[in-house]
Amino acid sequence: MACLEGKFKEEQEDFTLDGTVDCYGRPAIRAKSGQWVAGSIILLNQGLATLAFFGVGVNLVLFLTRVLQQDNAEAANSVSKWTGTVYIFSLVGAFLSDSYWGRYKTCAIFQVIFVLGLVTLSLSTHHFLIRPRGCGDEQTPCGSHSTMEIGLFYVSIYLIALGNGGYQPNIATFGADQFDEENPKEGYSKVAFFSYFYLFLNVGSLFSNTLLGYFEDEGMWALGFWVSAGSAFAALVLFLGGSSRYRHFKPSGNPISRFCQVLAAATRKWRVRMPQGEEGLYVVYGKDMSMNGNRRLLYSHGFKFLDKAAYISSRDIDEQKQGTHNPWRLCPITQVEEVKCILRLLPIWLCTILYSVVFTQMASLFVEQGAAMKTEVSNFNVPPASMSSFDIISVAAFIFFNRRILDPLVGKLRKKDTRGLTELQRMGIGLVIAIMAMISAGIVECYRLKYAQKDCPHCKGSSSLSIFWQIPQYAFIGASEVFMYVGQLEFFNAQAPDGLKSFGSALCMTSISLGNYVSSLLVTIVMKISTTDHMPGWIPGNLNKGHLDRFYFLLAGLTTANLVVYVVCARWYKCIKLEGKFGEEDEQDNSKV
Repeated sequence: MACLEGKFKEEQEDFTLDGTVDCYGRPAIRAKSGQWVAGSIILLNQGLATLAFFGVGVNLVLFLTRVLQQDNAEAANSVSKWTGTVYIFSLVGAFLSDSYWGRYKTCAIFQVIFVLGLVTLSLSTHHFLIRPRGCGDEQTPCGSHSTMEIGLFYVSIYLIALGNGGYQPNIATFGADQFDEENPKEGYSKVAFFSYFYLFLNVGSLFSNTLLGYFEDEGMWALGFWVSAGSAFAALVLFLGGSSRYRHFKPSGNPISRFCQVLAAATRKWRVRMPQGEEGLYVVYGKDMSMNGNRRLLYSHGFKFLDKAAYISSRDIDEQKQGTHNPWRLCPITQVEEVKCILRLLPIWLCTILYSVVFTQMASLFVEQGAAMKTEVSNFNVPPASMSSFDIISVAAFIFFNRRILDPLVGKLRKKDTRGLTELQRMGIGLVIAIMAMISAGIVECYRLKYAQKDCPHCKGSSSLSIFWQIPQYAFIGASEVFMYVGQLEFFNAQAPDGLKSFGSALCMTSISLGNYVSSLLVTIVMKISTTDHMPGWIPGNLNKGHLDRFYFLLAGLTTANLVVYVVCARWYKCIKLEGKFGEEDEQDNSKV
């Protein structure tokens, strides 16, 4: 009998415990699927796709000013809107993934769109936009373009936005799906995956920011875009090549209808007097519920009005006796808690938007600031966009520092919790470092203006201050990313219900999106207010006549106020509580900031 029990237990352990399936829809076998074999393929795919994306994005502001003849403020706004649209499309990808297609199919389809956009951009640049030949470098501006040519350019870059936006949140969550969090060893690997994912994202952009950035800065735009297209195609082939190894979660159906059912049921019973706790509430036990076997969410206090949706009235009892159930009148606790989870996440998410305003300056105003500094080293001209390499180096260094030094040290200092800093605490630290980045950028700009006014006050982009004085602000941004964005990926993935994991990752991407739109709005407002008859505004075409430093200090002040609000929201937040693999309560414990 003992032998039979041991054999049965061994057979059970062959399969994953989190409900994942293989490519044929059968329960996933642990040894033959997922883990670091599949995870490594996804990491390499992410590196190649990021190389392709940043091959366009990192120098887009210079392409707009040199090739399409936009001024600095207009180009910065165009880049912010485009980058924002990239991340808005992440919501589209997350919805299709969680509801209908699943993460694998969604990733594959949007990567195809991504490749098509890059090929279209490369062709339009080579045949239509680079005229006369050799234009687009710092010395030779391009001529005017027809409406059709400019329209083709915008179609291609927004195809890239759609492809990358729909793919990005799903590939992060799909990579995490390859690790069974209900297995202790794989659960630890799952947490580590997010750090390595962000590291590969940055390593992938290193080639774009250095070699591709150099070619594009010298006017070889078509070559840079073709390399990006080739990298995206290689990423797609690699992703499809690992298909037999992946683990999958089944899509859970349309979450909008589930949310509406909870709101409708709670509204119908708005006069009901609720008992204390979860007494009298509708509970469905086990995993196989309305959402393809996702784990049950346990009752939590707060948002008591929504509990009315799960209250079993006499009419509900009569309907159940007749063998009928109206989901628009009665919802299980798990469905109600799903809505509560999202409502609790929203304040934290809103506090991350202003950080993204700071982050987006690296791809726009930091580049324009660098272009107005001394970029020559001996006979070599440093491309301003390549300075973001110091951001990437900082990201790699702080990922190592965080995982190998800081977390073990904090774990030793804590007696009860050895995990190190929580996600919420790391996000708070990221905000603090972001403030330091803006102060650093403002101080550098003060000195840049001082030397520019001394050397040549009317020369556009002339200053004897070396571009390498920008290194601290890039390094601070990189450090803040490790704490904020890696923390966000882990936090939203852990705190989102099983049926909304891609939506959790999309929240992180969407905060970047709204950050870009807010940045664009801020630039517009600041320029409107600061422009007078005697001053062309804080961010004019000639930065020597403006006050970019004041804009950086403004962002530092706004981020400080945002930090205060974030601390309040983080202390209020209550973590998700899940039913564990054997039915026990498994609370995702995140200590407050």
